[in-house]
Amino acid sequence: MSADTTLPAAGDSPVAPGPMLEVNGLVKHFGSGGMFSPSRAPVRAVDGVSFAVLRGETLALVGESGSGKSTTARLVLRLIDPTAGRICFEGADITSVPQRALRPLRQRMQMVFQDPYASLDPRLTVRQTLEEPLIVHGIGDAATRRAQVDELLGLVGLSMHHASRYTHEFSGGQRQRVGIARALMLHPDLVVCDEPVSALDVSIQAQVVNLLKDLQAQLRLTYLFIAHDLAVVKHMADRVAVMYLGQLVEIAPKESLFANPRHPYTRMLLDAIPRPHPAQQQRRQLGVDELAGAVHAPAGCRFHPRCPFAIERCRVEEPALELTEAGHLAACHRKDELAPWESATSSVQASGVTALRLALYAQRKAANASEG
Repeated sequence: MSADTTLPAAGDSPVAPGPMLEVNGLVKHFGSGGMFSPSRAPVRAVDGVSFAVLRGETLALVGESGSGKSTTARLVLRLIDPTAGRICFEGADITSVPQRALRPLRQRMQMVFQDPYASLDPRLTVRQTLEEPLIVHGIGDAATRRAQVDELLGLVGLSMHHASRYTHEFSGGQRQRVGIARALMLHPDLVVCDEPVSALDVSIQAQVVNLLKDLQAQLRLTYLFIAHDLAVVKHMADRVAVMYLGQLVEIAPKESLFANPRHPYTRMLLDAIPRPHPAQQQRRQLGVDELAGAVHAPAGCRFHPRCPFAIERCRVEEPALELTEAGHLAACHRKDELAPWESATSSVQASGVTALRLALYAQRKAANASEG
């Protein structure tokens, strides 16, 4: 049965059953050839990705740099066009909808970008930056837009006197708050957060992450949260999808994934978290070779060149993403043979930066509760 192609109208209450966002077989290949090298193989940035984001949840998409996370984020918002696959928003297939016809839907799908220094126009004041989406979509008169800007600034922890300033006058955390406010100006239902705290220092990360959590509860937002920091993921996510070389290798509720990861790559990511003390250092289960390129991805399981559990089948046959237990899927031929996960990091109880972040998250959450 083909998906409905009638776009959900902006401003409609989300009442449709099923996932808010559904992606099936998503593919994006970038041509790496040029005028002088037309025959070079394409870069397979995203290669057959399928997942769903339920209404009101946070799905975290994690993996190393170069795994295809940010490309996937831009594909689901149709900021770039897919090579193949299907993207459905509230049951409507938006894969091939022309950009002009997508404009009304943009109000319901917004993005918080990674770099607050690069994602804001330095020539505009904060008020101009926040009013711009309203003007583009023809929403409200000048007085209405001004009132909405003031309201959103207060919602993200800034004040009205910040509205007349330019972005170079703010700290990184304040700039990211402006970026979040801009994403919320149109009252979206789905917000894609592309590593929104990775460019910020530790204490500011805690503030921004808690702000995102508070806004989700207050505005009933749905998040697709792109990250590589597992401490942030554990604090933010309801479910976690692990991506490697353009493919998903594991999807699970966060409690299940952190307690017993079923794919060797996920175990490698958890193994990379620093240990609190030298006595807790353990022999790494997996190697630390660098990520292979997406141009010449290996045959079979793409992780097999780095995996100590690889067998001949892994080198020739690509594993399917299969259910291992309730809500937990993994793409590994040997997922049922791996020993139960035992690691000092299984509960992400690491020292240094990770532990400090977790402590700051807890302190901030307690402070918010006491203020409420």
